[in-house]
Amino acid sequence: MIPYGRQDITQADIDHVVEVLQSDFLTQGPQVPAFEASICAATGAAHAVAVNSATSALHIACLALGLGKGDILWTSPITFVASANVGLLCGADVDFVDIDGDTFNMSVEALADKLAAAEAAGKLPKIIMPVHMCGQSCDMAAIGALAKQYGVRVIEDASHAVGGALNGVAVGACSHSDITVFSFHPVKIVTTAEGGVATTNNAELAQRMGLFRSHGVTRDPDLMEGDSDGSWYYQQVELGLNYRMTELQAALGVTQLTRLAEYVARRNEIARRYDAMLGNLPLKRPGKLDGAYSAFHLYVIRVEPDQRRAVFDALRAADIGVNVHYIPVHLQPYWRKRGFKAGMFPNAEAYYSSAISIPLYPGLTDADQQQVVDAIKAALA
Repeated sequence: MIPYGRQDITQADIDHVVEVLQSDFLTQGPQVPAFEASICAATGAAHAVAVNSATSALHIACLALGLGKGDILWTSPITFVASANVGLLCGADVDFVDIDGDTFNMSVEALADKLAAAEAAGKLPKIIMPVHMCGQSCDMAAIGALAKQYGVRVIEDASHAVGGALNGVAVGACSHSDITVFSFHPVKIVTTAEGGVATTNNAELAQRMGLFRSHGVTRDPDLMEGDSDGSWYYQQVELGLNYRMTELQAALGVTQLTRLAEYVARRNEIARRYDAMLGNLPLKRPGKLDGAYSAFHLYVIRVEPDQRRAVFDALRAADIGVNVHYIPVHLQPYWRKRGFKAGMFPNAEAYYSSAISIPLYPGLTDADQQQVVDAIKAALA
C-alpha cells in the first residue's frame, strides 16, 4: 500500500542515534540543546523549548501564558483534538472559529466577527490558537493584528508546518504570535519519532515553558527563593510535568533538520505535480494563500459529499492509503456533551464531508504518484 505519509530515515540518522546510545547521556545531555539551536536557526526564533510531543508543547505554551480557570481559548474545529484539549487541561473553556473553505485555515473574517461579538458580551478569549492546516500558514499578519486590537495572546499550532513560510518569513519566527508549536511525529515533515517544540522570542515565556516541561524544578539560583544549600540543591517553583525530550529523540531530530529544506522542496514539487495531474478531474484542489510557502504535510482533495465514502473505499481497495484529516472537533461525542452541535461551524463541516488526504511524502516516486492519480480517476469514473 502507498501510505498517505511516511518518515524518511537515513544511515546518518541511525549512526547519530547509535552514537548517543553509546554515550553517557540518554535523557538530558547535549543533543536536546543542539536540537533547540537547530530549530532556532531554521525559524529565526530567539528561543526553542523541546518536549516529548506537540501536545505537550501546546500545553506548556498555554500554561506559560497563564491560561486557567475562567479563561477562554479559541482554536479551529479542523485540527487534531489536542489543540482544543490542552485548553481544558488548563481549566479553561474552549470555543472554535470557523475555517476558510479554500485554505482550511482559521477564517480571518469569522475571527473578526467573533471577537467583536465577544467584546460586546464581555467574553473575549485569553488565547487564540490558529492551526496551520496541511502545512500552509494562516494569515498571521491579520490574525496578529486582531489579537493586538483586542488584547489577546496567540499560539500558532504549526504542527504541520515546520519549514513553511509566509511572505518570506519562516513559520515559527513568531512575528505575529507569542509562541509557535511544531510536531515531529513520524508522518510530519521531519521526525524525532515522537516529539514537539515551542518557539518564542520572549525569554520569560521560554524560561516558564522550560520549568513546566520538567516538574517545575530548577537549579537556577536566580529562580529560587532564599539561599542555596549547595551545588546539589534544587527547588520546585512551579507545578510542572515530565514533558522532557530524550537525547535519542533530539539526536534523530538534529540530523533530520539538516534535510528540512530538501524535504519541503520535494513536498512542494509533488504538490505541483498533483495540481497539474488532477486539474481536469471533478474535484477541488487545496487553495493557496498569497505569499505562502506551504510545508505540504498533507495534500487534501475534496470530492462531492455523496461520493466521498465510495471514492475513499475505492482508493483503499486500490492500495492507496488515503485518510481524512480531520473530523471536526466540535462533532466528537465528548465535545457534543459540552454543548456543541452540528451546524455551528458550517465551513468546517462542509470541508469534512468532502475531504480526502492523498499520499504525499518525500519518498513518493513519480511512478507512485501516477498510480495514485490513476486510482483517483478510476474511483471518480
